[in-house]
Amino acid sequence: MTVTIHDVIGWRDIGRVAEGKTLLLSPAAWERVDLASRIVERIVETGVRAYGVNTGVGALSDTVVDRPSQSRLSRNIVLSHACGVGERLAPREVRAVIAAQIANFAHGHSGVRPEIVRHLAAFLEKDCIPDVPSKGSVGYLTHNAHTALVLIGEGSARVGGKAMSGREALAAIGLAPLVLGAKEGLSLVNGTACATGLASVALLRAERLLDWADAVAALTLEAAGCQMAAFDDAVLAMRPSQGIAAVGASLRARLNGSGLIRAALGNRTQDALSLRAVPHAHGAARDVFDNSAAVVDRELASVTDNPAVSGTPDDPVVSSEAHAVAPALGQAADALAIALTQIGAMSERRMDRLVNPLVSGLPAFLASDAGSNSGFMIAQYTAAALANENRRLAAPASTDGGLTSALQEDFLAHPTAAANKLLSVIDNAEYILAIELMAAAQAHDFLASTASRARGTDDIYKLVRGRAAHYADDRPLNGDIEALRTLIREGAPPPA
Repeated sequence: MTVTIHDVIGWRDIGRVAEGKTLLLSPAAWERVDLASRIVERIVETGVRAYGVNTGVGALSDTVVDRPSQSRLSRNIVLSHACGVGERLAPREVRAVIAAQIANFAHGHSGVRPEIVRHLAAFLEKDCIPDVPSKGSVGYLTHNAHTALVLIGEGSARVGGKAMSGREALAAIGLAPLVLGAKEGLSLVNGTACATGLASVALLRAERLLDWADAVAALTLEAAGCQMAAFDDAVLAMRPSQGIAAVGASLRARLNGSGLIRAALGNRTQDALSLRAVPHAHGAARDVFDNSAAVVDRELASVTDNPAVSGTPDDPVVSSEAHAVAPALGQAADALAIALTQIGAMSERRMDRLVNPLVSGLPAFLASDAGSNSGFMIAQYTAAALANENRRLAAPASTDGGLTSALQEDFLAHPTAAANKLLSVIDNAEYILAIELMAAAQAHDFLASTASRARGTDDIYKLVRGRAAHYADDRPLNGDIEALRTLIREGAPPPA
């Protein structure tokens, strides 16, 4: 299956490419790329002063570069901007970044030759994954430069998972190193492709996470004997929110017909907020998700190269602007990180209610033999540690600020840092939900003789038990946590 760029593509398309689909351009998209390339050729011929075409970059934007040196400028930009450090981005993250960069070039305002785009598309088709360090960007430059290195036969990559030099990687997929033309070096490191690609992967994972959060909460709510009146459709409608309505409907569907819920009816006037406010917290996160997804789609519909070229080869227009700066994207990633941090914090609180005998009515720490067994005592510690780490990560990156390039770039929006941070929050939230899921299934084991589960929650319970058996202090718990985290990360929960 392939994803084809006609006019614009969305974050779901980027997500599909990240997970292995091929990316193609329509004839109209190729025409736009070619036209922009010919406009740049004309700018070079006429000597019209244009940032990054025949001038230096950043604080060197007023330094004119003669025509013989313009190709060398492009190569030097790539080499000098490849300053990333730290662990490599995951392959699907690199694929997403490359897909977002191709989408930006396909708007037809960058000016790179079609050969550049064909090489990048071949990386996706033939599983050539440049080694891209995860740290070092205040916006976009360093990550993109490491992909560009491989285009010119430098750097390193993995082809089919095998590590090799950039030149070897190109040869392995039947390509030769490119000699960059005017502006191509700047276009290859420029734009918001890195943050947009990473944000698209984060959205794909966050969507699954939110579905699992509702499913896991339903299993816990049933084990805790929640009072369902708080989730009535008419009651939740008193606070208008698409997210709240969706979560309420999910909970009602999953808990429909539950004998455990019937048996608990009227046991409490109202539940603790970590139970009663599930639609509100989960619903708020869904509303934030929808807004963040819309921002990423707008980013993909935007030209994010500076400068942008337009007009015709006979009447070229070069526009120096700030489209490579993405405050909205950074803010959207920060907002979703905050929302998912809250999801994780509430999950940890629900899990604590299951293991705490003061409120659960279940064996202490869900241990099969409390005293000689510790059960899930320390698993709750792990969940608390991850929830607290997410609270630290939730501090917004988009307000960090900073000064670069000798005061020329004196405003920084940090969208890539925000997207990377969001991915880390999702990592932790997946683990927290996995721990709650494990504890909820254990709680249901102790409730088996009390009353029946709902069909919707029984499907979830059986899925858990297919991967992790009842726990009796008979094995390290981290293996169960990893198994359930993989379940959450890789697929959707059973339908409500």
